Amino acid sequence: MQKRVIILCYRKIIDIRSVKQWDKLVFESTYLEFKMQAQNFSRGTAYTSYAELMRNVPNAQRITGMVTPSVTGYIQQLGSIMPDILNNVGRRFLTFSKFQLEIINSDINDKDKHQVAVNFYSEPLIWHDTIDSYLLISDHTPENQLPPENNSISTNLMQLQPYVNISSLQYHN
Repeated sequence: MQKRVIILCYRKIIDIRSVKQWDKLVFESTYLEFKMQAQNFSRGTAYTSYAELMRNVPNAQRITGMVTPSVTGYIQQLGSIMPDILNNVGRRFLTFSKFQLEIINSDINDKDKHQVAVNFYSEPLIWHDTIDSYLLISDHTPENQLPPENNSISTNLMQLQPYVNISSLQYHN
């Protein structure tokens, strides 16, 4: 039987309405860094919004990469465990191997318009089955690739939820 190996992506959107402490820290840090970096691109223009800069200023797409280092310390605080995603018994379990910051919207002069997303990409997982709105998954580790002792492996049951996507799928023999 072929194994289905997947990578999940969780898109965590953070804006002025975010209430969790970690989210607030990421919001403040990314907004301050956006203001500093965007001023380098807006100097001598009337453009203050991220969208205007992207449409009208050469190399403005570099802003996201320049803002990303402002969140790396907060990402490290997570200990490679995705925030907000719980298994069926209420535990955070899903590890991530990489992240990507995305600026959705922002304005140098209006903090309320600032909105970012942090896209977390899981470590490879074995997707065993879908049960109603739940994925039955396990880590794609060397231990889970060998014939299991007692014919069992550790699994997690995870409910499908908004902003979680299967970002890649591979079949293995």
